Amino acid sequence: MEWTSLNDLREKYLSFFESKGHLRLPSFSLVPNNDKSLLLINSGMAPMKKYFTGEITPPSKRVTTCQKCIRTPDLERVGHTARHGTYFEMLGNFSFGDYFKNEAIPWAWEFLTEVLEIPKDLLWPSVYEDDDEAYALWRDVIGVPEEHIVRLGKEDNFWEHGTGPCGPCSEIYFDRGEKYGCGSPDCKPGCDCDRYMEIWNNVFSQFNNMGDGTYTELEHKNIDTGMGLERLACVMQGVDNMFEVDTVRNILNQVCAISGKTYGADKETDISIRAITDHARAATFMISDGIIPSNEGRGYVLRRIIRRAVRHGKLIGINRAFMTEMCDVVIRENGPGYPELIEKQDMIKKVIANEEANFSKTIDQGLAILNDLTKNGGTLSGDDAFRLYDTYGFPFDLTRDILAEKGMTVDEETFQKRMQEQRELARSSRKASDGESWKSDGISFDGIEKTVFAGYTENTCEAKILDIVCEGEHVASISAGQNAVLVLDKTPFYAESGGQVGDTGTICKAGTTFAVKDTQKTAAGIFTHSGTADGTLSVGDVVTAEINVARREAIRRNHTAAHLLQAGLRKVLGTHVEQAGQLVNEKTVRFDFTHFSALSADELQAVETFVNEAVLSACNVHSKEMAIEEAKKLGAMALFGEKYGKVVRVVTAGDYSVEFCGGTHVSNAGKIGLFRIISENGVAAGVRRIEAVTGFNTLALLDHYKTVMTDTAAALKAGNIEDIATKAAQVSTQLKENARLVECDIGRRQNR
Repeated sequence: MEWTSLNDLREKYLSFFESKGHLRLPSFSLVPNNDKSLLLINSGMAPMKKYFTGEITPPSKRVTTCQKCIRTPDLERVGHTARHGTYFEMLGNFSFGDYFKNEAIPWAWEFLTEVLEIPKDLLWPSVYEDDDEAYALWRDVIGVPEEHIVRLGKEDNFWEHGTGPCGPCSEIYFDRGEKYGCGSPDCKPGCDCDRYMEIWNNVFSQFNNMGDGTYTELEHKNIDTGMGLERLACVMQGVDNMFEVDTVRNILNQVCAISGKTYGADKETDISIRAITDHARAATFMISDGIIPSNEGRGYVLRRIIRRAVRHGKLIGINRAFMTEMCDVVIRENGPGYPELIEKQDMIKKVIANEEANFSKTIDQGLAILNDLTKNGGTLSGDDAFRLYDTYGFPFDLTRDILAEKGMTVDEETFQKRMQEQRELARSSRKASDGESWKSDGISFDGIEKTVFAGYTENTCEAKILDIVCEGEHVASISAGQNAVLVLDKTPFYAESGGQVGDTGTICKAGTTFAVKDTQKTAAGIFTHSGTADGTLSVGDVVTAEINVARREAIRRNHTAAHLLQAGLRKVLGTHVEQAGQLVNEKTVRFDFTHFSALSADELQAVETFVNEAVLSACNVHSKEMAIEEAKKLGAMALFGEKYGKVVRVVTAGDYSVEFCGGTHVSNAGKIGLFRIISENGVAAGVRRIEAVTGFNTLALLDHYKTVMTDTAAALKAGNIEDIATKAAQVSTQLKENARLVECDIGRRQNR
């Protein structure tokens, strides 16, 4: 076998499975989509759970990916060993009810032995102890000697996660040689020593765990393959651990260059070098997927990772900002496989720089508090240590190290108790377990096709009622006064998504009107219309669906304005600005964006002027579906961290804005009427929010301002609103003079 770079290994794997009829998908975002059970994507199959359960139809029955993953349970161990890391990549080939063991096992062997040319005698397959089918495939079809096939128990070779799909595994181990072994003549896969390293895991999802100790056979069996890219690179590059793999080692070398330290020269220094290397990778990828440092959730994970890296930098003598330099190397090494890193480079570096600068202040503040707490020596209380950590972000291990230098100790037991209490609180607040991730959210609409959306061009259309849900149950019909959810085969109602609210309106047949209060859609693209009927409606009825046109027009104005607003912000503030959230309804446009300071009055004015210039230009607004690569060539803006398919809808507003968008828009920017910013404030670290109005809402705002000024003029007894400022100044001067006179009078009385 030949030395192969990590980037080439990734490409070889994906190309191999493309040749076997698999659809290559880009990595999903590290931010789970519609999955409350996970904080971050932690495995190759995690983003595809609903493909496996059948809740969503996959784009192909055969898929291959290289998935970005983050795991943080052992965050405090990262750096202390060469095995722990937070960021890694998982290669995977997946079958959704298509091929099974007869194909998966031979393909795994073919890739390892023929494409990568790993010697066959260095590979050891393992199977679940009761899986005679897989054992026979390895022995009789592949030709692996029986003494090289290992049967392992349920703990090692059976994958299950609560109730739901599960099944036996067949892993492939690489023999690293006797020098890594325990010396036992019985040493083989399953031994606790480091000689045999698992590099491939085929999961055969063939059963359904019923939750009562029984298993039923799945009608459609699936394949879920997982293989750590960095681990495979260790094998192909003949190195001991992930920190020696080419792309990771180049990042590590940058740490050494910045710090002036030599890796391998000192055990304690090596801990910090490894921690910075891993954390720079993790932070760069997390930010590229839209995660911003904060004090909760995944933002808190990112904050801890960045701060831990900065703290380790200080431990090895780096007393200046350095993390943006680390980002540059991470992006350079990983850009070939993840072009979004290059696209988001400016943004990533600004987020990193801002967090690093803030933490530098935190460290100084924490040190001052710690010095005050320890001036009398003794043992630092666990509560004080936890307060330093939780309130000021001061790392516990840094507290411990500083105390050790002073010959002091800390009540670690109490600190850990407070940490556990915090974890339990965080866990309970998420209100979801991993086991629940296999369950469908809400009502299932089995057998119903994706709803045809006619709302881009039509405000009303004829449709057929396919399903009715009332009080959580599927029913054949509803009568007057009942609240229900209707599913139609075709609809002009826009379902809430992309920050645009769902449409309201009516669904009618002769003598009956169903007032639609909201429109949503399922993950499978089925639109649900919630509302109340004033008569009888039944499944199979042909109805007329009509949106509230005036409301939709107002929403359209605000949505197009949101696109122009983002373009204006990027022009005025810089290309680091990215959408971080949006709400578009009939009243306002609320736009969240990445930026690190409040906008000045001049900046706000410049942004508002940009949007109004676009409005007054009356430029046409076009929408068109096109291949995602074509859209990117046009410079179309994508939603930060969003996952897109091969075909996207692009909305263009003259020369002002080009964005990926599935929402509804005006046909001409002039229809927006007028745009006015009403507020700008911060909503999270590095995230600002602008609220604005358009059209008739702008006129209503101006009328409100006029009313306030008229009432103020009357209260001040000013002649008209133009005299308000003069009159207010006069009143203010008079009040100050009155206050002075009162004070003088009080002084005279006290002196008598």
